[in-house]
Amino acid sequence: MPYPPPPRTPSGPRRRSLLATAAGAALLTGCSTGPDSGDGPSVTARARALAARQSRELLTHYDAVLAAHPGLADRLRPLRAQVTAHVEAFTDGTAPTPAKSSAAPPTVPADEKDALSGLAAAERALADKRAGQLLEVPGEPARLLASVAAAGAAHAYLLTKKGAK
Repeated sequence: MPYPPPPRTPSGPRRRSLLATAAGAALLTGCSTGPDSGDGPSVTARARALAARQSRELLTHYDAVLAAHPGLADRLRPLRAQVTAHVEAFTDGTAPTPAKSSAAPPTVPADEKDALSGLAAAERALADKRAGQLLEVPGEPARLLASVAAAGAAHAYLLTKKGAK
């Protein structure tokens, strides 16, 4: 006895899935602030400028630790290079300018372990600040800020990891 043929199912997407996809796309588009929104560009520009300044200040901290402890250069050079890349990302790819901050350069402890702990604390504090700023920034700048905050948290982990070189 032969099996009956399977019921015919229409090929292609169903009407419900098309409607759900269109509704989801409309919601996502409506949640993003585009370039035509009233305060989007100014909020974005301010957030990028702040993030670039904060990254420059972090570079100053890396430079101070490297000046005080040249033996840490191999360990800190890749992390410092990433912070430099963050400055460039926040300044639309232009080369980072030296930090023009009214704050004095950080004091670096004489002990390497304490210097690394201080640098890790600075990375962690900045990552936390950036995570807190995410709700204030629209779309793509928020994704960049989140990515850089995650990188800062990873840097803090690597700086405190015992026995890492």
